Order: sequence, then structure tokens, then C-alpha cells
Amino acid sequence: MDKRPRQGQPSGSGFVGASFERSQVLGSGTQTTKINVQAYAAVPTALNSLPRLPQEFTGREDEIFKILSMLDPGSGSGAAVGSVAGLPGVGKTTLAHAVGHAALDKGWFTGVQMVNLRGYDPSPVPPEDALEALLRALGVAAKHIPPTLDEREGLYRSQLDVLAREEQRVLILADNASTSDQVRPLLPARHHAVLVTSRHTLPGLGARLFNLHSLQPDAAVDLLRQRLEVAYPDDRRVEDEPAAADELVALCGYLPLALQIAAALLADDPDQPLSERVRMLTNAGTRLGGLDDGERNLRAVFDECLTRLSHQAADLYRLLGLHPGPDISTLAAAALAGQPVDKITPLLRQLVQARLLTQNSQARDRWFMHDLLRVHAQEQARTSMDGERVRRRRYEQARTRLTHFYVQHADAADTHLRPPGEAVSTLFAGREQALAWFDAERENLLALIHTHARTQTASSLGFTLGRYLGWRRRLQDLVTVRAHALEACQALGDASNLAGAWNNLGSGLGELKRYREALDAHQTALDLVQQTGAIKGQASAWNNLGSTLGELKRHREALDAHQTALGLHQQTGDTHGQADAWNNLGSELGELKRHGEALDAHQTALDLYRQTGDTHGQAIAWNNLGTGYRSLNRRAEAISAGEKAVAMLTQEEDWARTGEAWAEFATTLNAFGAEPSQVQEAWEQSAMAYTRAGDDEAAATSRAKLESTTPDI
Repeated sequence: MDKRPRQGQPSGSGFVGASFERSQVLGSGTQTTKINVQAYAAVPTALNSLPRLPQEFTGREDEIFKILSMLDPGSGSGAAVGSVAGLPGVGKTTLAHAVGHAALDKGWFTGVQMVNLRGYDPSPVPPEDALEALLRALGVAAKHIPPTLDEREGLYRSQLDVLAREEQRVLILADNASTSDQVRPLLPARHHAVLVTSRHTLPGLGARLFNLHSLQPDAAVDLLRQRLEVAYPDDRRVEDEPAAADELVALCGYLPLALQIAAALLADDPDQPLSERVRMLTNAGTRLGGLDDGERNLRAVFDECLTRLSHQAADLYRLLGLHPGPDISTLAAAALAGQPVDKITPLLRQLVQARLLTQNSQARDRWFMHDLLRVHAQEQARTSMDGERVRRRRYEQARTRLTHFYVQHADAADTHLRPPGEAVSTLFAGREQALAWFDAERENLLALIHTHARTQTASSLGFTLGRYLGWRRRLQDLVTVRAHALEACQALGDASNLAGAWNNLGSGLGELKRYREALDAHQTALDLVQQTGAIKGQASAWNNLGSTLGELKRHREALDAHQTALGLHQQTGDTHGQADAWNNLGSELGELKRHGEALDAHQTALDLYRQTGDTHGQAIAWNNLGTGYRSLNRRAEAISAGEKAVAMLTQEEDWARTGEAWAEFATTLNAFGAEPSQVQEAWEQSAMAYTRAGDDEAAATSRAKLESTTPDI
């Protein structure tokens, strides 16, 4: 029978004694128990349990640098504790291995011990078992390992203290933890360090937190290339098909696990071109099935994540699969789930904690998923929609609520972009807030139109979004949504809106300078509206037809069209329509060199815009007046009008029109011999405004004008 050594014996005899007190609450009183633990000396140098680092490890230099900065013994941080969090398959474990190897190479630790806590397995490793494994690694024989968690924790820290006194430093890698409680007993008191990996953030540890994201595109391609070269050193598929390689890593969401699976499948079929693998993954409905190499299955990894969630959070995750766009606001998520915001926010945060959702750091009320998680959530939603009738109906109702939310808010925001005099919605405080909502939701609205093609939703949103997209100069999107609206009107047999859809499409095509197509669209609209006898619709069609004819240099026909539009607007008493018609008449009169008449027309337009309170229309009229005054060589009035135009349009934040106004003003300044620096400033302002509008071509033209007016030095 082994004799227990006496406490207090020198360390060379095989142990160092230690004690601590543990308070236990018993009934209404507190009992203090003293526990004696013995740290067994003659402890060998901590062994290195790190596996070999894959030679294709790449793209994590910044993350390694940040974690090493925390582990640096010269940092003065004492016991260093770091926690790396990230979604499944992002490479947390491999990063921890890389950090361990780098720290050993720097001589900061005499050993690295790794314990896999299997936190997301059906049976996670309890802390006492993890401590047993670490104690064995630290040289404690099995017979000396005590049975209880507290005793093992005390012995573990005592063993580490022995190493600390001998100036040996150990790094503990606690991999795959699911809770703080799993890790807390493994934290050393001083000198040593712990690095934890988890799908959760684990803020309760008091650790330095590191969030690991997907690889950058270049690093993802490099990982794919290296993986293939490990299997076949002469594999040149990435070099031979660079575009396909870029597309493949994007389809894998730049996620290391997905990339490794794709590489394994390619290695298993060395004759398969990358482009063929891309085609196999392009369909989102089958993508996860294409990321299964027989040993690793991405869908199974994601499925397992759901089992760790509460029922309500897992249900919300599946509902989010119904959302068509790249991100979602808290309000939209609440509408989708049919829950108030204060009920839905904790569930969103639970998904963030599980790394199944990410909160936008810049806009805290917005949330998004990794691309592959979105695909998985969509699969889950489809499965639910195909399930039993009650569940299917609940998901259909959720989708209807979401669609109604977007249609309602888009229409409300659009009221703030309409001409003055029309009622505005109280959902938004004003134009600035309405534009901000459209900016945040643009991609979601476009996706909603696409998924609801040939329906009333596509028609409604196609009409509603036009003003915003024109305002922001999203011209290709403008034509796309208006084409969807037209297609929906045709599919629904909506004759009352069909002419308007053709009219709107023609305007969008005209903005893209596709004038002949625009002319056909406007002529079709005019033909349809004349059949109905709707005077207001005819006036709008004639107005747009005239503008397109003017762009085609058919100015006399354009003038006739605008005069017809003016007469119809006067017939209905539409003051704003009359202002538009006078403005357009003035432009065509100017093109025909009838400058005096043009000036009168623009002045009439300005007066009418003032009557309606349309400051945006007034700004455009001032810009046109500036051009007219310049044509008549009326310097002071031309400059004054130009100054008013740029000031008012800047205030309106219509950056495309502001760019045009600054360009007109620069031309006016140059025509009247202003200082070159003034002309340069105007061209620079024009370029900046066009850039803000997203019109790079017009911005480049203004910059070229700026350079051409630079004075010789």
C-alpha cells in the first residue's frame, strides 16, 4: 500500500502540499470545508500535444498576430485567457493549432496541451474529465488524481504553480467548448495561458474575445490551390481556370470546411474541371448536397447546430430562410415571426451567440447570415413548407406578413418622394428617413420582386420603387423592376395599370439612353391610355414621349408632344403637370434657338412649382433658366440662377441633378470669363456629386473638364 507523503515536504521529494477553503451553502447556514491537495513535484516539462499543422494553412496572419499579442509574456497581462468564436467550419481549431505552434516557436511556452471538450457533441466532455486528461499530461499518475471536480481543480492549479516556480509556462488549448462552465475550471491562476475555441462568444469567461470570420477571397483560392497540390503536385486547375476558381470559393462562402470538402471532391476526380464543379454548386437548392465528401457533410454540421438552440430560436432560424434578401431588420424579423420586437430581439441574439446569425456592427438593427447558412435556412424553410398542413400554413402566413411589411413600408417611404401636396405617411419622419430606409432595404426589395415575379407584389413594388431608384440613379435596377411590373400587369390582366407600366418602363429606358426602345414603350403607353380616355394618363404619356423625341433630336415633334401634354394638364387643372410641361417646352424651345420663348417657359414653370411648393422642381427650373440666360448673354442673371440651382439641388440631395447643375454652372462661368479656379471648383463639385449619385461615367466627364481647365503654371 502506497504511503501518502507528508504535507510540507520539499519539492524534490515528489510533492508540494497546498490547501484551499471551499464554502458550501447548507440550508440557511454556510459551512466552510478545508480541502488538502498535493501537487506532485518532479513534474516533467509539459508535453506538446499539438497535431501537425496542415501545410496548406493560409490566410490567418492577422488573427494569429492579434492572439499572439495577447499571449506574449512581455505584455504584462498575467494569466492570459483568449476565446476564439466563429461559425462551424470557419477554422477555429486549426487557427488555435497555428497559434500554439507559433507561440512554441517563439519560446514563450515550454509546452502546449490541448483538450477537446466536444461541447457540441451529444455528450460533451465534463470539466472533471477534461481536468483528468490535463493532469495526466502534466505528469500526475492516475492513482493520484482525486475523484471530485474541486479536488482535481485544486491539484491542476497546484501542478501549474509548480511549473510557474520553475519558470515553465504552459498554453492550454480548450477546443470546442459550448459553455463558460465547461472551461472555467481549466483556467490557471497565473503565469500560464488558455486559448478557447467555441461557436459561442462565451463572454462570461472574462477572456479576450476574438471573432473569426470566413477567409478573404485570395486566401480562399490559395487554400483550394494548396489542397489540390498536396494531393497532386502537378495539379494546375486553379491556375488554368482562375475565374472558375474565384466562383467556386465564392459558392463555398469562403468557409474553410466547405473549401476543404470541395477540394477533396476535386482531388477524388482529378480530371474534373473547376467549371464543372461550379455548375454543380450553382443551384442553391442542391449546394449543400454538393458539399459532402463522404467523410464531412456541411449540412449535417449545420443541422446539429439547430439541436443546440431553444425551440423558439430554431423556429426563427427556419423562418429566416423565407427571407429573400441578404439581410433583415429587427422590424422585418418581427413581422416575419408575428412577434413584437421585444420578443424577437432575444431570439435574434441567441442565433448570434450560436454564430448562426451576425449583427451588423454599423447598423445594429440589422442582421445577416453567412451565405451557406442562408442556403441551409432556406432548405429548412422548404422542408417546413412541404411538411404537415398546419406547419405549412403557418409558414405561408409568415411569408405573407413579411411581404405585406415590405409593400406597406415601401409605399409609405415613397410618399415622401412624391411632389408636394400629396399626403405623406407618418411611418417615416421625412424624406431623409424614407431614403435611408430605401437605401437599407434596396437589395431586399429587389429580391422580393424577383421571387414574386408575375404577381401583385411585383407590380406594386415595381411602381413604388421607381421614384427612389431614379433618385439614387440606380438605373439598371429601375428598368429591371419596371419590366417586372409590366410583366405582372400582363400576367394579371391588369389593364388599368398596363399603360402606366409601359410609360414607366419607357422612362427607365430613356434614363439608360436606350431611346428607341423608350420611344416604342411610350408610344404603346399612349395607344393604351387613349383607348381608355384617361386624360391624366394621356398627358403623362405625351410628356414622356416628347422628352424621348427630344433626346432623338426630333425637336419639332417633341415640342408638339409637350404642347399637347400642357393642354391636357390645363384641362384637368393639374398645376404640377403644367409646370413639368412648361419646363420641357422651354428645353425644346431652347434646342430650336427660340431662347426668349424658352426663358418665358422656364419662368412660367418656376412660378407654377412655387405654387405647388415643389422645391425640387424649382431647382430644376432655376438650372434651366441659367442655361437660358447664358444663351441670351445675360451674365449676372445666368450666374445667379446657376447658384440657386446648385444650392437647392444640394439641399435636396438629388446628387445626379446636382452634378448636372454644377456642370451647367461651370459652363456658364467659363463662358463669361470667370477665374479658372472658379471653373475648376465647379467641375470638381460636379464630379463629386455624380460620384455620390453612382454615375461614374458622368463623374469621369466632369473630371476631364476639370483637367482641361487647369491653368498653365
